[in-house]
Parts: sequence; structure tokens; C-alpha cells
Amino acid sequence: MEQERPTITFDPPAESIAEINELLRRYGVKFGIYKNGQFKEQLFPFDPIPRIITRSEFIDIEKGLIQRVDALNAFIYDIYHDKKIIKDKVVPEDFVYISSGYLPQCEGITPPNNIYSHISGIDLVLGKDGEWYILEDNLRIPSGASYPLIARELTRVVTPKVFSDIPIVDNRDYANILKNTMDFANRGGINAILTPGRYNAAYFEHSYLAELACNYFQNYSLRIDLSFRPS
Repeated sequence: MEQERPTITFDPPAESIAEINELLRRYGVKFGIYKNGQFKEQLFPFDPIPRIITRSEFIDIEKGLIQRVDALNAFIYDIYHDKKIIKDKVVPEDFVYISSGYLPQCEGITPPNNIYSHISGIDLVLGKDGEWYILEDNLRIPSGASYPLIARELTRVVTPKVFSDIPIVDNRDYANILKNTMDFANRGGINAILTPGRYNAAYFEHSYLAELACNYFQNYSLRIDLSFRPS
């Protein structure tokens, strides 16, 4: 059954939208895409029309996403250990071993707290029937959290009444959540985001989150010390 979406009154003046877009440009809020083998950067556009998710709806979505991410981590653990999901023919063997994401070098390796995916980008779509559906799971290089963070930050500067007049759940604790997640898996090292560099599509995300919560490095600034043993 199709459910009715709630409505709120939010009508920012055109000059406010233009000012926010100008600030996004000034801050270099971009995303990169490869087209015909060439890297192109585009400014991330500001959309003043909110996608409304009610509190009760979000609670259900949150429970489902937590369950899904736990299942994804359990799936990866099984692939690199007992392989029960392959032996039981739930997932075809070829589906795993021909995947570019499968690394034979990781066979038998168990990361701290069995967490393989520290940040999971789960894409959701709202169907015409009013139900939420999973579009895809992004575990390798998830991105997207930085854009609503900085969009809200700049909106607070330009149109502060939006957040004083409308009850909106605050998202400014994301940096602490990210840091706590990394601390939970940390075994004595430095929390860091590993970025391929500015020609990666998610480079703004990497640099912005690193500024909020941790360090970020590129591969050439790291070395492997095989003598190190975590406590």
C-alpha cells in the first residue's frame, strides 16, 4: 500500500540557494567521474528540496542496515575462512573467485573484531509502493557522507532559520561516530583514511572526513613493517 509522505514548509529564497552553491564551489565540494578515459570534476549541486524520512521510518531502516552490514561482514569472513556459503551452494564458487575484489592473500586472515568493512555505503531507493529498497552495497570505497554534512553546515550559515524552525535530526556527530568506529578496530596504530589521491572520485570525501576525524594518507607515504606485532 502506498503511504503518504509527510510535508514541511521550506521555501528558501533563490539568492540563498545561489549563495550556498557559491560556498560549495569555494570550498571545492566536488566529485570526480571518468568519462571516455578522462577524469572530470564536477561541483556537487545543492538541492534545497529535502527527502523526508520520519523518525519511526528511520528506526526501521537503521535496524535493517545494521543487520545487513553485520551479514556482509559475516559473509566476507566466511569467504576467507570456512566457505560454508559456497559449500552449501548458496553462492556459486565462480561468483567469488573471479571477482576482482577477492584477494587470495587474505585467506585465513581475521581483522580486529572481525570487521572487514569499517564504513559501508548502502544505497537506498524509495519505491512507488512506499517501501525502501537496497540498490547496492558499497564496501570497497564507500562515499557520500561528506556531502550532507557540509551542505547542512553551509545551510546553517546562510539560512539558520531552517534548523531553528524545523525539527531535524542533527548529523554533526558523524565525525565522532567515525572516530569511535576506527578506535574500536584499532590495535595501537594511527587512525587513517587511505586515499588514492585527488584523481579519485571520492577525494573530497576522504580529505573532508580526515579533517574532521583522523589522518589521511596515500600509498606512497606508507611502508610495511613485517616485524610489527600488535598488542
